[in-house]
Amino acid sequence: MPDPDPSGKVKSMVDVAAIRERTESVLPSVRDDLIKLVAIPSISSQPEHAPDIKRVSDEVVAHLKSLGCDRVKVVSAGGQPAIIAHFDVDPDKPTVCLYAHMDVQPTGDPALWTSAPFTADHRGDRLFGRGTADDKAGIAAHLAALRAFDGKPPVNVTVLIEGEEEVGSPTLGQILAQNADDLAAELYVVADCVNWAIGRPAFTTSLRGVVDCVVEVRTLNYAVHSGEFGGVVPDALTTLCRLLATLHDEDGNVAVAGLVSSEDTTVEQSEESVRKDSAVLDSVQLIGSGPIAARTWLKPSISVIGLDTTPIATSSNTLIPSAKARISLRVAPGDTSAHALECLRKHLESKVEWGAQLEITDGAGAEPCRTPLPADLIATANWAWREAFGVDPIQIGTGGTIGMIAEFQSTFPQAGVLATAVSDPDCRMHGIDESLYLPDWEAVCLAEALLLAKLAE
Repeated sequence: MPDPDPSGKVKSMVDVAAIRERTESVLPSVRDDLIKLVAIPSISSQPEHAPDIKRVSDEVVAHLKSLGCDRVKVVSAGGQPAIIAHFDVDPDKPTVCLYAHMDVQPTGDPALWTSAPFTADHRGDRLFGRGTADDKAGIAAHLAALRAFDGKPPVNVTVLIEGEEEVGSPTLGQILAQNADDLAAELYVVADCVNWAIGRPAFTTSLRGVVDCVVEVRTLNYAVHSGEFGGVVPDALTTLCRLLATLHDEDGNVAVAGLVSSEDTTVEQSEESVRKDSAVLDSVQLIGSGPIAARTWLKPSISVIGLDTTPIATSSNTLIPSAKARISLRVAPGDTSAHALECLRKHLESKVEWGAQLEITDGAGAEPCRTPLPADLIATANWAWREAFGVDPIQIGTGGTIGMIAEFQSTFPQAGVLATAVSDPDCRMHGIDESLYLPDWEAVCLAEALLLAKLAE
């Protein structure tokens, strides 16, 4: 690793101009490949799209083989496939593992999109389409860095492209365990986080975990006349609503006892930026207390993300006998998904009213994590991103979850994890009109190529 100069900057013998020129020369072909990847609806949460994930996998394998990778294989541990490819350079050089995922979220109602979700639409500086930002642009960034070196990177490179991140990476732990020798590296570069702002890169150093459950409340064996029995017999939906209302206090703070929480952040978000990026209505106040960054990065949050009950169109004047809600709990760093779910379970069991029957069905979970890096690696990464973006990256947390990072840390505890980003706060990942800001994506491609060159020193 190169020594820092007295100002704290990293000295370098890397030919930045040459790498910039080579990276810029490959960007048009990589952008075309990204557009083709976006066209494949690789939705991991919908079984009917399993063939599409295989199609994306085949496309990515073909790109890696065209670069002359030494070894490539597609593996599975009972779930969606993952690609493991190797560019072997020199056993005395460090090994860097480049991670991204090829699966995407469902689109929601396609009619609400301003262009077809799986037809990449280039408008101004943005490329619209499902998966553009999350995370097929991450795959493309890795391809761009490798193409900049004609498939002969200056360090050993392992590429890991996963097919089930959007459903919580349920089998990734098994894949890592079964292929530990093939995936061992000194540094893992995870291109799946969010930059601080357009033109301002960020490295993510903490992530919340997530766990969910389905809660069913029952008050009747079957529906009965609301006039005959209303006011005496409680209906299940009202009972469920009262239970859900206990999850937060009057300010919107999570009211579940025992959950880990912190306000220890040195970076703050403004209310103005949150309102702009979230599209919250002008009249709606923000919830919770304490620094906004802590509320989204270091504190738990609870959301009701689904409800099963009688639709309005088919409702009648009867008391509803049962109702269900799906509750999503974001788990703060320092906690575990199992502990957080147990706290939530105890809260629900203690708060259900009127003797209603309660059934809780556990869902999937992913662990929170922190991703500190040694000073020399941070200095090297800072240099690469500063050269590419023209400004220093900022270290931030995120309220989102990337469960595979915790899996990496568990399997390879001595390795570093650099969580980088191809997306920005206005990319609308997971939402309608997801898009990628192309100038920042191009800068990430260059930064990653520079990082590989720097690590070779």
